[in-house]
Amino acid sequence: MSRIRSVVRGCGSYLPAEILTNEDLAKSVDTSDDWIVQRTGIRQRHVAAAGEMTSDLAIAAAKEALADAKVDPNEIDLIVVATSTPDNTFPATAASVQAGLGITTGFAFDLQAVCSGFVYAVAVADKFLIAGQHKRALVIGAETFSRLLDWTDRTTCVLFGDGAGAIVLEGVEQPGEASDRGVLTTHLRSDGRHKSKLFVDGGPSSTGTVGHVRMEGREVFRHAVGMITDVIEDAFAATGESAQSIDWFIPHQANRRIIDASASKLGIAPEKVVVTVDRHGNTSAASIPLAIAEARKDGRVKEGDLVLLEAMGGGFTWGSALLRW
Repeated sequence: MSRIRSVVRGCGSYLPAEILTNEDLAKSVDTSDDWIVQRTGIRQRHVAAAGEMTSDLAIAAAKEALADAKVDPNEIDLIVVATSTPDNTFPATAASVQAGLGITTGFAFDLQAVCSGFVYAVAVADKFLIAGQHKRALVIGAETFSRLLDWTDRTTCVLFGDGAGAIVLEGVEQPGEASDRGVLTTHLRSDGRHKSKLFVDGGPSSTGTVGHVRMEGREVFRHAVGMITDVIEDAFAATGESAQSIDWFIPHQANRRIIDASASKLGIAPEKVVVTVDRHGNTSAASIPLAIAEARKDGRVKEGDLVLLEAMGGGFTWGSALLRW
């Protein structure tokens, strides 16, 4: 039986011009390139310029995605921006993106699931599109995480970077078979009992300040691999696919050791894993769409490829999405 699937029509990305290397960080905190690379795999990250906001990054990535999709901005019915670093408490950064793109129809909202935000946003947009009430969605992950960092804390300031990535999804009728293009399945989880392991120590309702990222790194690592494999195994069970049948694994880019351990546990071949954490750092909700755009631009991801996405973030939140390009 035929059904509507959310098909990726285009993708785009944006990275701020300023690059902050490990050597640069070693000048201000007690760290070194060797220490950072050994523990995280990160060598550099991008940092937004003064006055450059999350919406600016999102708009740049969105414009590239729209051009890649050959879709006029006013053909977009829905904008979902996944971010933990909005321009303002309100309005939603997505509304600023909508205005910046000159879109005056449809609706826009933000989604906050920290590093899992993009996977959550894909799942939410997919539900709107397959319901048939909306035709095209712009799904964006955008972060200026550098604004949340305590630059004296070497355990966190070396990890994160800024950037944005975007995809255009379109609801398209498909045969309803395993070979369908588009989003095939999504699986989302959260467990609020783990808040203290990864959080920001501020907010409008608590301190009235922005606050800084605080993390229990060992605890996050200890939970990450199990949580990630859980939702991926659910995706395989729902579709009949496997580690052998997927073409590309595009995980959240938090830590190279987590990426490698997850792929190994699942039996995913190293050559199928897209890795950008060495050059981007952890860009939270932006990391997966940034990696998607890179793998698409360099020709790795091609039409018909089976692509597996996964992420885990503070809260904890975690999730997976399996799609055919």
